[in-house]
Amino acid sequence: MHIGIAGNIGCGKTTLTRMLAAHYGWTPKYEAVTYNPYLEDYYKDIPRWSYNLETYFLAQRFKDVLEIAKSDDVIIQDRTLFEGVYIFVANNRDLGNLSERDYDTYMQLFEVMTSMVKLPDLLIYLKSSIPHLVSQIQKRGRDYEQTISLEYLSGLNDRYEKWISSYKGSLLVIDADNLDFENRPEDFASITDKIDAQLFGLFK
Repeated sequence: MHIGIAGNIGCGKTTLTRMLAAHYGWTPKYEAVTYNPYLEDYYKDIPRWSYNLETYFLAQRFKDVLEIAKSDDVIIQDRTLFEGVYIFVANNRDLGNLSERDYDTYMQLFEVMTSMVKLPDLLIYLKSSIPHLVSQIQKRGRDYEQTISLEYLSGLNDRYEKWISSYKGSLLVIDADNLDFENRPEDFASITDKIDAQLFGLFK
């Protein structure tokens, strides 16, 4: 089984992935951020490095999905293959950070890849407002994230909402603004209750 965690930068995807993996005994699959060779350059000069960064992410996520498909474990994944395209690449294209030529090449790669994979069995979307995201980004203090503009973050949020509104797979939306699931057990329990209901038909 494949569970995906979706959401904007700073919404708590990695923390929730770790906690749900521990709670259910699932196998976590984390996004390749800490060792992405383009990430720091990208935030210094987004137009120059957009195609490189997004193509690297696409390759890593595609490898992850192929591994997940072969596994007998329940895998919980921090960010999905589809977000990279419908959110980040689309946003960079609209902002002029990605040329039409690079976008078309990227989409050709994506279409070949998606012909070979399927949607997650459950997608959990952490819905967050811009003020909440900014607060969380500042709190975790990654240097390369401190220069992210509000325009960029807002564009991503708008695209997340658009993507989720038309998503065709099994979906659970969690409003993350008023939750502190890392520090308040009752908040985490409210999430696991919803997951239990979605996956196992409990508490309906």
